[in-house]
Amino acid sequence: MILDHENIRRPAMINAPHILVFDSGVGGLSIVQHIRLHVPHATITYLADNLFFPYGVLDDQTLLSRTCEIVSWAHNHYQPSLIVIACNSASTLVLPHLRAILGVPVVGVVPAIKPAAAMSTTNVIGLLATPATIQRDYTDELIAEFAPHCEVIKVGSAALVDFVERKMAGLKPTENEIKHILSLFNQHPRWSSVDTVVLACTHFPLVKRELSDAAPSIKHWVDSGDAVARRVTSLLTSLPGELSSGAAVNRILFTSSSGITDTFKKGLQPFGFDEITILA
Repeated sequence: MILDHENIRRPAMINAPHILVFDSGVGGLSIVQHIRLHVPHATITYLADNLFFPYGVLDDQTLLSRTCEIVSWAHNHYQPSLIVIACNSASTLVLPHLRAILGVPVVGVVPAIKPAAAMSTTNVIGLLATPATIQRDYTDELIAEFAPHCEVIKVGSAALVDFVERKMAGLKPTENEIKHILSLFNQHPRWSSVDTVVLACTHFPLVKRELSDAAPSIKHWVDSGDAVARRVTSLLTSLPGELSSGAAVNRILFTSSSGITDTFKKGLQPFGFDEITILA
């Protein structure tokens, strides 16, 4: 069901945690899957800022101001118990600002460098991310702290983000398209030694099977979904009453109607949303 902006309902007052999950597109749904495994009774409001999609190509100031604006609006309107910024590009930039202005815990997503370094036996790791995440000083700091003994081959791809959105719309990326993106790793002389690749964008786990089929030599495709869900559970436990049982009402919001076709909405069905809302 599509709701008009004027008819948006505030969440009912129920005795269950209410989690706001935010991304520029559908990538954060990979995080939602893990959260539901850990906190199955939670109400989840998912906000996709597809009007400004993709975040991975925005300049820092635009990304910072837009994220703070839209997340602050959602915080005030829906009053969640906790907020998850399910976007690596945004998380590596905006978390300190959001935590300073919002009155609830804010959980971010960062590249899973630490577990990848622990898994790798060759000590040569691939990092597949958006161009913005690749360029962040924060990403380099994670590598220096958790993988100083590893060589990390970095590839930034906005095209793969778009492929995931297309997959949701029923247009699956071809194996050749996936191989073309992974071929950017081939330019590095040590690519043949890579046994672990970090999926440093929440969109990418949604095409993990396609990536694995295109690069069968990779033993481990590592993302942050489970770690984020465990952090969410820990924080909710520290909030009085937030793990009490209650009926969950799950909704997904889009800031633009662009691309939200019937096929796209059908693709959302496995994620268990009760309401689909177009904000504009």
